[in-house]
Amino acid sequence: MPEGTTGKFVKGWTVAKPWPVTLREDTPAGAVVLRPLRRRDATDWARLRAENAAWLERWEATAPGANRYIASTFGEYVRSLSAQARAGTSLPFGVDLDGELVGQLTVSSITWGSMCSASIGYWVSEHVAGRGVIPTAVAMATDYAFFLGLHRIEINIRPENKPSLRVVEKLGLRDEGVRERFLHIQGQWRDHRTFAVTAEEVPEGLLARWQRLREAL
Repeated sequence: MPEGTTGKFVKGWTVAKPWPVTLREDTPAGAVVLRPLRRRDATDWARLRAENAAWLERWEATAPGANRYIASTFGEYVRSLSAQARAGTSLPFGVDLDGELVGQLTVSSITWGSMCSASIGYWVSEHVAGRGVIPTAVAMATDYAFFLGLHRIEINIRPENKPSLRVVEKLGLRDEGVRERFLHIQGQWRDHRTFAVTAEEVPEGLLARWQRLREAL
C-alpha cells in the first residue's frame, strides 16, 4: 500500500495505518461500521451464512475443478484475510449494523502501478437488505480506497441480481456494460455487468454523494 497514510485524518476517520482500520457512518438505519473480522465472530458468521444460504449462494463465486484451497476453520479463514490485507492485495471488512455483524465487504484485486484499481464484492443478511447498509458500506470502502491512492473501483454484478443492481443504482455508479462468462458461479461461467467509479467522478467522495442521493429518495 502507499506510504504516508499514518496518522492522517480523513472523512471523520482517524487512520493510524492502512490496515487494520475501522470505518463508521451513522445512518437512518443505524451505525454502519466496517472493521476487520475477528476469530470471535465465528459463531455469528456461521449463523448468518446458514440463515442466508438461499439468499446468497446463487450469486457467489465458485472455483472450477476440485483442486482449490478451502480454509478448514474460521480462524484459518480470518488469518488468511489478515495476511492478504497486510500484503496490500485486499481490504477484507466485516459489516456491522449497530454492533451486529450483518455481512461482509471486500476490496479485492488491488493493483497499484499504472492502474491503481480494485473491485468490491459484498454480501449482507436478508433481514437488513434494502435499508441502505451496503450502499453506505460500499461508499465508505470506496472513499477509503481512494484515500489510500487507488483511482478506480468496480463492482461486477450478475444481470439477474436485482438487489445488487439496486445498490449501484443508489450510488450512481457508471454502467460499463456486460462481461461475458466473467465469473464461475454454481458450476457455470456467468455473465456480469460492470459498474465503476473513478476518483475524479466523486471529488467530494462517494459517501457524500450517496448521502445527498439518499435524502432525495
